[in-house]
Amino acid sequence: MCGIVGYVGPRNVQDFLLEGLRRLEYRGYDSAGTAIIENHHDLLVTKSVGRIANLAQRVTGSSDDCQIGIGHTRWATHGAATLVNAHPHVGGENCLAIVHNGVIENFAELRSQLVSQGYSFVSETDTEVIAHLLSEQIRQKTGGDRSGTTYPRELGMEAIREIMPRLRGTYGLAILFKDWPETLFAVRLGSPLIIGVGDGEHFVASDASPLAGFTDQIVYLADHQIAMISEDRLQVSHRDQGPVAHDVQKMEIRSNQVELGDYEHYMLKEIFEQPESIRNTLRGRLNHDDATPVFGGLNLSPQELRKVKRIVLTACGTSWHSALVGEYLIEEIANIPVEVEYASELRYRNSPTEAETILIAITQSGETADTLAALKEMKRKGHPTLAICNVVGSSIAQEADGGVYLHAGPEIGVASTKAYTSQCIALTLLALYLGRLRHVSYETGRQMIDQINQLPEAVEKALQTNRQVAEIARKYHACDNFLYLGRHYNFPTALEGALKLKEISYVHAEGYPSAEMKHGPIALVDLNTPSVFVMPTGFIYEKVMSNLEEIKARGGPVIAIAAQGDQRVADVADDVIYVPPTAEFLQPIVTVIPLQLLSYHIALMRGCDVDKPRNLAKSVTVE
Repeated sequence: MCGIVGYVGPRNVQDFLLEGLRRLEYRGYDSAGTAIIENHHDLLVTKSVGRIANLAQRVTGSSDDCQIGIGHTRWATHGAATLVNAHPHVGGENCLAIVHNGVIENFAELRSQLVSQGYSFVSETDTEVIAHLLSEQIRQKTGGDRSGTTYPRELGMEAIREIMPRLRGTYGLAILFKDWPETLFAVRLGSPLIIGVGDGEHFVASDASPLAGFTDQIVYLADHQIAMISEDRLQVSHRDQGPVAHDVQKMEIRSNQVELGDYEHYMLKEIFEQPESIRNTLRGRLNHDDATPVFGGLNLSPQELRKVKRIVLTACGTSWHSALVGEYLIEEIANIPVEVEYASELRYRNSPTEAETILIAITQSGETADTLAALKEMKRKGHPTLAICNVVGSSIAQEADGGVYLHAGPEIGVASTKAYTSQCIALTLLALYLGRLRHVSYETGRQMIDQINQLPEAVEKALQTNRQVAEIARKYHACDNFLYLGRHYNFPTALEGALKLKEISYVHAEGYPSAEMKHGPIALVDLNTPSVFVMPTGFIYEKVMSNLEEIKARGGPVIAIAAQGDQRVADVADDVIYVPPTAEFLQPIVTVIPLQLLSYHIALMRGCDVDKPRNLAKSVTVE
């Protein structure tokens, strides 16, 4: 959940570290810091609490003799957001600096051992344990006295390798040793790290966004790997196997994709990018001649997929809501039973699963710890696994047997928008693909493909409600409670709309199936509790209209998301936001647009930080 950057090369080190940390702000953080080596032996650590702007005021420009540094944004897991708990942490007698993403589960035990050996701790973090543990390993290897002696940098690699088995948990580490001022070390187990390869320079980051515009050549570190990095050399070793070959890959992200452009916030930018992100998810995946979607990376043959009797969809947060949409889609279109599981629960459950079950993990980042653990557990039990993911080279993408990349582009705003709609369209394609393998006719397949092709245009029209939504937000932004209601395909949309409002405006909101209101929640209805009904035309429209009338009869204000031309709902609801008429199986992708805009505008009017909401992180890489 934290962010790491590192650099070795001829650039101004502090400038790159600060820019890299700014690009990682979206991951969520409470403090930040950098460590550089100046004059080939002076280890300089600078920290701050709060935003990167605070850190920028504290750091000094790096000199020509400074060619190496590491930086970090921290999201608290152990210890409060204080200066001493901020990263980097130093080990021993200031002989090394370290930044860490992840959690060391046995840190208390290790800390106790180090205290008995004479080490003093200044922070409450688990990371300081790693720093002192590494310092102690170096001390043992050198006999404790290094004066006048030059040891090879490979000694640092050996020390790292030897402490790794003692660390229980997850970690991505970037390490500077004062005695090897031209070498940066990076280590990974369960927490992502990427190395950027430049011309006479190398970069390290916890995701690709800090590297955009600096290099387009990257290396994904795998678990248990250690990288030893200098300006002109990258050596990767496995903890147990020694040196290993590394693949240099082309990075897809461009610098303009991580810049705001003319938008005030990343969230708004990404909401308006959805027609294009949906086109990117669809591109090359619709075969009109065969009336079926096509996938290049499932790594399961049609014969194997025809044998599937049950599908488990697992995810967290917004991705879990897209999984609920997927459940409706796959069961109705492909006629395959589907179960949707919270990944945080599935990883610890011992639920009975028959042999013909396949797991599909859904994730924007590909690094969500609970989703990764659930996937590994199902894979261990022998079930085929697929991933629907937005990040090439991510942990989940590598761990799954196959999958579908969204190609939605980088999503910087903490509240997911374009990744959600791309997940929904990917699940739509998968449902139709599985349906065509079984019972969906050629003609029906052609009709559905035609309807899918019209989706980006429908989303563009839905975005035209922005100004109207802003006016409705002005009317209701002071309300402290909202209800979101929908049925069938649009029940998950109601859940997602409520989550968006909670995430960025800190307003209490609940999503329910419309018919469930009379079974308890209707007691919440009053003049100050708006109910947002998601009710485009469909076979269950009359039922939802009855639920709306129940709310109005009790004096509750109603905002309706309805299909253009629906005059009946306008006669009853207080406010109506019209979206284009769409096939029912595609409605969740269109109806969620005004809900995203509503949460955005309410958050702005309440003075909230839209892109960096309190207590939240974009990529939850710890349990």
